[in-house]
Amino acid sequence: MSILGFFVGIVLGFMAPDLYLGSKAGGRNKAILNALADALDLLTISVEAGLGFDAAIVKVTEKLKGPLSEEFRRAASEQRVGKSRAEALRGITERVDVKEFKNFISAIIQADQLGVSMSKVLRIQSEQLRTERRQRAEQKAARAPILIMLPTIGCIFPSLFIVILGPAVLSAMASCGTF
Repeated sequence: MSILGFFVGIVLGFMAPDLYLGSKAGGRNKAILNALADALDLLTISVEAGLGFDAAIVKVTEKLKGPLSEEFRRAASEQRVGKSRAEALRGITERVDVKEFKNFISAIIQADQLGVSMSKVLRIQSEQLRTERRQRAEQKAARAPILIMLPTIGCIFPSLFIVILGPAVLSAMASCGTF
C-alpha cells in the first residue's frame, strides 16, 4: 500500500503543478481575449483624438484593469527603459498565447515599419475583433441546446417515465398476480 501511495504521490507531484499552471494560463489568456476588443476600441479612440500610439497605450493602462492592461503597462515601461516599440510589442506576443492578440501586434508592428496611418490600422483591427467576438458568441449559442439537452435527458426524462409508466407497470403487475 505504501509503494502504491509513493507512486501516486510522485505522479501527482509532477502533474499537479503543470495542471495548475495550465489552468491559470488558460484563464489569463481568456481574460486577455475578452478585454482585447474593448482595449482596441479605446486605443482607436485615443489615437484618433490626437494621442500618439505610446500615449494611447498608457491611457489604456489607466482606464482598464486586468492582464491585458498589465501587458501594455509592461511594454510601455520597456519602451521607457530603451527598447524599441517593435521589441516591446514582440515581448508581449512571447508572453501571451492568444492568436487574435498576436495578429493585432503583428499588424501594429507592420504599420509602424511601413509608415501606415495607425488610426486606420487600429480601426480595421477593431472591426475585425468585434466580428470575431460576435462569431465566438454565436458558436457558444449554437452549442447551448446540446448542453441543455444532456441534463434534460439525465434528470427530467427518468422522472417523467416514472410518473407516466409507473401506474401502467403497477397495473400490469397486479393483473399478472405478482403484486
